[in-house]
Amino acid sequence: MPESKSSSGALEPHLWITILAGGVGTRFWPASTPGRPKQLLPLASERSLIEETVERALGLARKDRVRILTGSRLLHPFRRVLGELDPSTFLVEPQARGTGPVLVWAAWSIFREDPSAILVSLHADHAIRPREAFHALVLDAAEVAATTQHLLTVAVTPTRPETGFGYIQPGEVVARAGDTDAFRVRSFVEKPDAQTAERYVGSGCLWNSGIFLWRAGLFLEEVRAVAPELGELIPLLEEGRVEQFFQEAPVISVDEAVLERSSRVAFVRATFEWDDVGSWEALGRTRPLDEDGNVLLGDAHAVDSCDNVVMAEDGSVVLFGVQGLVVVRSGSIFLVANRDRASELKSLLEVLPPKLRDPEAS
Repeated sequence: MPESKSSSGALEPHLWITILAGGVGTRFWPASTPGRPKQLLPLASERSLIEETVERALGLARKDRVRILTGSRLLHPFRRVLGELDPSTFLVEPQARGTGPVLVWAAWSIFREDPSAILVSLHADHAIRPREAFHALVLDAAEVAATTQHLLTVAVTPTRPETGFGYIQPGEVVARAGDTDAFRVRSFVEKPDAQTAERYVGSGCLWNSGIFLWRAGLFLEEVRAVAPELGELIPLLEEGRVEQFFQEAPVISVDEAVLERSSRVAFVRATFEWDDVGSWEALGRTRPLDEDGNVLLGDAHAVDSCDNVVMAEDGSVVLFGVQGLVVVRSGSIFLVANRDRASELKSLLEVLPPKLRDPEAS
C-alpha cells in the first residue's frame, strides 16, 4: 500500500495508527460478552466494528504501522476475524488500566521505532461515513500535528443533546492545513445531565469524538509535564518492565490525565458523520430502518410494531403490536428492555448471576 499523502501532496511516511480495542461493551449484552465484545459484532454495517476500523486505518497508513491495543483474551478472536496480521500489530496490555496508560505505552513503543512518528488514535467502536472525508480530514490534521506544538482531537457538531459524550468549548483558530482549520480547546466538559447537555448544544459546544492525533515525542513530553502519575513510570518502559508499568499505573483516561490538563490541545471539526456505537439505541442511527422505524437484524420480524431494535442471532424473533423495545436473542439468553433504558445495561449486569454476564466462562 502506498504511503499516505497530506493535503499538499507530500508523503507522510511517519503516520501510524493506534486502535483502542480492549473494551467489553457491556451495553450490548447479551450479544456482547467478555469473550466476544461488541468490536466483533456487526453493529454499524454487515461487517464487524473491528474489521471496519482496521480497513479505515489501512486507508491512512501501511499495515506495518497499525497497532491494535487490546487484552490477551481478545487476541485470538481478533486474529481470526482480521486474517493474517503480523504479531507486532497487536500490543497486548497486561491489564486494563484505561486509555491513559495504554496510549502512553503505545506512543513510547512506536517512538522507539520512529522518533518522527505522528500517531492517530482511533476507537474500534465508532461508525464513520464517508470514509473519504474521514481520510482527508485526518491527513490535514496530521500535517498540523507534524508542524505545530499541538495535541489534536476531532470535534463533532452535535445533532442532539447527548448525555453520554464529553463536550468541547471552542476557541480561536491556531493553525491551518489544506482546507482544515485547527482551533484552540478552551475547555473540556465531561458527560453532563440532560438539561446541561441542551445548554451546551445551544451555546455552540462540540462533542469530543475521542479521535486523537499527535507527534509521539510531543505527547510523551506532555505526559511527563502534566501527568506525573504516568510520566514518572515511563522509565519502567525504558527498562523493559511493561508489566510493572501497568501494575503501578492508575486507572485513568488519556482525556483526564493529559488533555484536560494541557495547554497545547487543539481540535479540528469533523467533516464526516460520526457515531459512538455505545448502546443498542445507537443502531437506530447506524443500521437501516424499516418503514415503521424498526431495526431488524437476523431472522427478526415486526408486525404492527414500531421503533424497536431487534437482533436475532440464534433462531427467530417475532414482535407483534409493541413499540420502543430492544429485543436480543443470543445463545441461550433473551433480553427484552425498553429502548429508552438501553444505556443502563451495565448496571443491569451488576445484579445478574455471573453465568449470565459471561456465558462462555460458565
